[in-house]
Amino acid sequence: MFDYLLSKEQLKIRDEARELVKWVPREMILDMDADRIKFPKEFLREAARRNLLGCRYPKEWGGREMDWVTTCMLMEEIGTLGYEFACVFGVGAELVCDAIILHGTEEQKERYVRPLLKGERFAAECLTEPRGGSDFFGATTTAVDAGDHFLINGQKRFIVGGEGADFFLLYARTNVAPDAKPQEAITAFIVDRGPGVETKYLYGLMGCRGGGTARLVFKDAKVPKANIVGRLHGAYDVFNTMMIPERLGTAAMTIGAARPALDIATRYTSRRKAFGKIIAQFEGISFQVAEAAMLLDAARAMAHVTASAVDRGVEMNRIRRMVSESKKFITESCQRVVHNAMQVVGGIGYTNVFPLERIHRDIRLASIWTGTSEVMAMIAAHEWYRESALTRGSVRDFERDAPEADVQDEKIYE
Repeated sequence: MFDYLLSKEQLKIRDEARELVKWVPREMILDMDADRIKFPKEFLREAARRNLLGCRYPKEWGGREMDWVTTCMLMEEIGTLGYEFACVFGVGAELVCDAIILHGTEEQKERYVRPLLKGERFAAECLTEPRGGSDFFGATTTAVDAGDHFLINGQKRFIVGGEGADFFLLYARTNVAPDAKPQEAITAFIVDRGPGVETKYLYGLMGCRGGGTARLVFKDAKVPKANIVGRLHGAYDVFNTMMIPERLGTAAMTIGAARPALDIATRYTSRRKAFGKIIAQFEGISFQVAEAAMLLDAARAMAHVTASAVDRGVEMNRIRRMVSESKKFITESCQRVVHNAMQVVGGIGYTNVFPLERIHRDIRLASIWTGTSEVMAMIAAHEWYRESALTRGSVRDFERDAPEADVQDEKIYE
């Protein structure tokens, strides 16, 4: 975030986050990328020890009662370590915590949020299934009422923390009637790892390794009714609020993941010589670096404005549009930043002498997970048309500002 927009307390947390980033051993980054570390519990424990997990949540549960602007700043700083560090940092302390804090019971907060923010337990979200990702209502995992508990059967895949998490926020179909409304058919549960919960397959990923991304299989997994998050058949309410940490958090951490690429490119082009000159003196080089810096500033500004809108309680449909726009614009812009960085560094950037190739592999996930760019565009379009229809007539009729605006025979719409 821009320093001059942050309070003293926010700047303090930023500096604490930077100290955590400095603490992380180089070997941890390399071991995660090589999948020698399957899930970075040591990193999460250290983040918890520094009280950096879940900074938005009440102090009584282990948070710091900060806001979304602070969270976006924090996620950016964590993202500079590598995209997967921010993924595992956010999935438990933001996504799962958010659902329980906003929709859970006091008992659930005591049992799950407090130890999670202390770094004593680890969490993952189970939404995506083998037959669907963005199609939330297409979930086929079922939870059958068995008296004082539910029996869950089905599969979830691409679960960050599938290997390593102690419990899961899981969405399952509880109303299988053919005429059931999609919004009244799915329930959110907290599922502890135990009998009936199996990590079946650990994915060999292009990037973002070391986060325990796995396929989970549930076979008659027994879940007490006290572990329903929100209300029975009410997962849509949970999912609606979860879209903010999922997508705004993803956007913010992508800025951090792209920052090292620009830093490396700037330093390299300031020293590398070709044709007798420092290559930063060539416009073909410096203009690409300038574009990358501009895109990061624009991305940061968009994240800040969207975070401020959430903090101020702006109407939810408008938030949906702003978050969707931010996720699409920021992730795609940051991918362009990394592209430019690799382009100006040249062939050596395509090797593992510099971390650009890892950053490039990692950041490719950004415009796919937690909702693809295409889904973000679909939501933004829907909400824009809806918003435009509601506000039409409250501002100037710009269509009238043409010399022949009254020639109705030329305005053909059918």
